[in-house]
Amino acid sequence: MQHPEDNPWKIVAEKEIYDNPWIKLTHYDVITPTGTNGIYGKVHFKNRAIGVLPLDEDMNTYLVGQYRFTINQYSWEMPEGGGPLNEEPLDAAKRELLEETGLKASQWTELVRMHLSNSVSDEYSICYLAHGLEQFEPEPEETEQLIVKKVPFAQVYQMVCNGDITDSMTVAAVLKAQLLILEGKLAPQPPKGGA
Repeated sequence: MQHPEDNPWKIVAEKEIYDNPWIKLTHYDVITPTGTNGIYGKVHFKNRAIGVLPLDEDMNTYLVGQYRFTINQYSWEMPEGGGPLNEEPLDAAKRELLEETGLKASQWTELVRMHLSNSVSDEYSICYLAHGLEQFEPEPEETEQLIVKKVPFAQVYQMVCNGDITDSMTVAAVLKAQLLILEGKLAPQPPKGGA
């Protein structure tokens, strides 16, 4: 699809408002694409958002529950976390899956890449499907208080459709996996070492 390549936004001035190890907030004075004066705030993320949808041979997945500070409510999600920009995204996905669930996977497929809130931030996400699961001990971060539940994928899909799961990466990954199932491109995997 054809579209203009030139950036129509002009930056007149910028000021760093806030900075921590994970994000930076910058205020911009701008000239908008229509030629008017305006302002813009941008949140720069210093890590990629990484998500993993683990799927076992019986078509179960694993949800991680935790209270999310920013939205002031409990959230059920697939295993997720941040991966440094200089780290291979798949390495970050493997680490997050092990940390939060204790699972390791022998087969990995990229499901989706997306910008999570491109009107105010540059946060970029990569989500994976993990097959060939083996259980080990979880290694959660010291700030995390997590509950992990093994749930049939079909039930998780209904939770997404009903609005019970609202985390954007989980919604996108589950819908993409369901689409692959309907297209016959995703089927139950045999257990490791099985036929």
